[in-house]
Amino acid sequence: MRTQDFDFYLPTQLIAQHPTSDRTASRMLYVNGVNGNLHNEAFVDLPNFLDAGDLLVFNDTRVIKARLFGHKHTGGNVEVLIERVIDQHTAYAHVRASRAPKIGSQLQLSDAFDVEVTARHDDLFELRFLSETSVLDLLEQHGALPLPPYITHKATSEDEERYQTVYSKHLGAVAAPTAGLHFNDAMLAQLKQKGIDIAYVTLHVGAGTFQPVRVDNIHEHKMHSEIYNISQTTIDMIAKTRLHGGKVTAVGTTAMRALESAAQQGELKACNSETSIFITPGYQFKVVDRLFTNFHLPKSTLLMLVSAFGGIEHIKKAYAYAIAQQYRFFSYGDAMLIEKQPIEKTLAEHAK
Repeated sequence: MRTQDFDFYLPTQLIAQHPTSDRTASRMLYVNGVNGNLHNEAFVDLPNFLDAGDLLVFNDTRVIKARLFGHKHTGGNVEVLIERVIDQHTAYAHVRASRAPKIGSQLQLSDAFDVEVTARHDDLFELRFLSETSVLDLLEQHGALPLPPYITHKATSEDEERYQTVYSKHLGAVAAPTAGLHFNDAMLAQLKQKGIDIAYVTLHVGAGTFQPVRVDNIHEHKMHSEIYNISQTTIDMIAKTRLHGGKVTAVGTTAMRALESAAQQGELKACNSETSIFITPGYQFKVVDRLFTNFHLPKSTLLMLVSAFGGIEHIKKAYAYAIAQQYRFFSYGDAMLIEKQPIEKTLAEHAK
């Protein structure tokens, strides 16, 4: 398949620059993957689409203050975006500078501490933090929240609250699992009261989530790997849901990727691993029955995943409809609830 098949025109004014006044105030487009029917809904109506015994799976990663500014010891300015914290004093990072830093050189960041460039792994630099203070503590003290590139303002105190989910727990992401931003504690309580179960996975979202696919053939695209963890408790809750005929709903594409990654060898098992899974049309989903997600960037791997789940033509139709109805797009935007396209339709569509 070609990358161009997943392109669309989005008016700039539909890119949400700020969150809604209340977390739960977004709109929700319901997409039936069986027949492609669309329905305008509100996010607060989500419980009406779920039954007692269903399971919602959330990604409980927490965004770190991953953006740092500084300069080389030779004088040139640098911007550093931490991609992954490796240990107490080491991280992989994107480094933007007029010239790429050399291995063995040092950078001073935030006028507060030094790092040494110790290696390069494709487009990522390995940095050793020359401080007794841990990487995560230094980021918390001196870093800035890494808002997506399509949000044009600098991170504010509002962003520091609203660009985190209310259930975020494990530090390590450089982008929020944005489908979860719609939920507040009251909505979680309402879902539990209805008998809907809630489970968690952790996938530390990398900056690659915003990168468009730049090759013509989508299968030539190389995904960045991300760390994820699925506990035995979550595995047991999925098994319980299946046993009683309930449906598993992934809250966000990152929860989806974690679950499907853990099932690649057949049986779904608890694990603490890395994944570079690239889900494209034709993929046969093993775990998830329903997907709650935001609207995604043109030509992105996430749009390809959503198209694989709901059906290419259904998702194209849904995005065109959302634009016509002036839904708000991307991280701070509105949401979709997508029912999975039946496998026979998926295979027929992929064979075209």
